[in-house]
Amino acid sequence: MSRSLDLPSYLDQSKGVADRFEKLRNRPVKLKVEDLGKKFNTPKGEILALNKINLQIHRREFITVIGPSGCGKTTLIRILAGLDFPTSGKVLLEGRKMEGPGAERGMVFQDYTLFPWLSVKKNVMFGPEIKGLGTLKAEAEAMEWLEMVGLAKFADAYPGQLSGGMKQRVAIARSLANRPEILFLDEPFGALDAQTRSSMQAYLLKIWQNVDVTVFFVTHDLDEAVYLSDRILVLRANPGEIDELIEVPVPRPRDPGQFLTPEFLATKKRLEELIRPPESAQNEGIPMIRLTEMGDEVE
Repeated sequence: MSRSLDLPSYLDQSKGVADRFEKLRNRPVKLKVEDLGKKFNTPKGEILALNKINLQIHRREFITVIGPSGCGKTTLIRILAGLDFPTSGKVLLEGRKMEGPGAERGMVFQDYTLFPWLSVKKNVMFGPEIKGLGTLKAEAEAMEWLEMVGLAKFADAYPGQLSGGMKQRVAIARSLANRPEILFLDEPFGALDAQTRSSMQAYLLKIWQNVDVTVFFVTHDLDEAVYLSDRILVLRANPGEIDELIEVPVPRPRDPGQFLTPEFLATKKRLEELIRPPESAQNEGIPMIRLTEMGDEVE
């Protein structure tokens, strides 16, 4: 018989963590979401995807969104990035209402979205050149970002010659080359194997620690959410609404050794309680077809 771990409350914070959150709350509000809602018209009628989302994100905060399938994570990040529009409410960037995409926001998708006909360096140079930066300056900046993500020696390679993790590092460097104030990442590591994903998490934390950027990150991986985040926004589904906003009690700087600490496990346990229904509810309505002979029981 398994024994449950004796874990602390996920609400418990050490003095160092509590002091850090006090400083975070005193930082300027970078992004403010007020009563945001989103409806979609479908052949079966109107669907309310997001309902009354209210949120404040502070400068240089790392905030992650998780939730069950259909809770509106991707819809929310697309609206905040300016790639979609709310049906109601508004999004304010330092007090200014945001309408449509802008250079102050960068976006990284799960798919790498690189130009396959351009070299790694040219991919990163693309944004600065479009903004009018001269070729020599754009090239110099591109090399700085490639150095930051550990890919300077692959500057002349093409996306097709890179691994998945390397492509995603180029995608992050390309977004950061535009000097965004907020970097939005929609499940950027979802297609990567576990080892590469772990490396990419470390790279992202290193970048965030060294660049003046606020990060809004969407994932379905609970370990990833706890490991990376200052706060975790948990959405419930049908409609997508805020269930809880959790301050992660795991101290910074982070390292993989913290995955088994009481603070980490307590936070992950709370996330599981919020987004995963009881087993009986998960199995409800699922047809069970027997494909083995009676008497061959699996205990």
